Amino acid sequence: MQHNNNAVAQAHIELPATETIERTRLFSLGASCAQCAVRAFCLPSGCTHAERDTFNSLISQRMRIKKGAALYHANDPLNCLYAIRMGCFKISLIDAYGRGLVADFMMAGDVMGLDAISTSRYACSALALEDSEVCPIPYHQIEQLARHCPALQQTLNRLMSRQIVRDNERLLMMCNMNADERFAAFLLQLSQRYAMRGYSAMGFVLRMTREDIASYLGLRLETICRCMARLRDLQIVRFAGREVEILDMPALEAMEHRWST
Repeated sequence: MQHNNNAVAQAHIELPATETIERTRLFSLGASCAQCAVRAFCLPSGCTHAERDTFNSLISQRMRIKKGAALYHANDPLNCLYAIRMGCFKISLIDAYGRGLVADFMMAGDVMGLDAISTSRYACSALALEDSEVCPIPYHQIEQLARHCPALQQTLNRLMSRQIVRDNERLLMMCNMNADERFAAFLLQLSQRYAMRGYSAMGFVLRMTREDIASYLGLRLETICRCMARLRDLQIVRFAGREVEILDMPALEAMEHRWST
């Protein structure tokens, strides 16, 4: 195990050299995963102290990504997985004709780049929706460490499984729900994700644009605007710019589940 620790300590992180990225690299100054506010959602969950120390040695620097900057693009080679320490990202698929589709929104505690494991190239692009901070984790080093750390391997499997479940839930939503139900489900999912991170489930800020939401839900922009207007008129949700306040959670939940009744 000592040999593995030395190899990890000497690992060099290769970051994507994308000209459009505006970011500041922050060298770790005693910060560790144990001190991170979102550690429960990230990779080291379940590891022993010794294993977590080894994992910490993989993360030699943190990165600040400016709002609107790309962390990586589709087809870039896989060098790192990225654990979001703070902020929010839009994950987009781009076809051969340059047409884009929002595939997901990632927030603090989520790990980006798992889609690249099968082909060693990112399948999507990651764009910061606000000033954000990520911890780059060299993939080949974490793969090596996982061979000797069952808890880390289990956590990697859990993260990939969680992403598959979210993708399946989105597929069911797209196939079975109408516009109002999709939008209600989207707000409830955000509410639950914020609550799991210790924030309010009843009030939060939409970091993404309405166009992004429309793309994610497979709807038109004007449809999203009508959905927001109906929720506001029914006094279920209050919208003030990008600020959201859920006024009637049971009514919002009933709207989401209406398709299955």
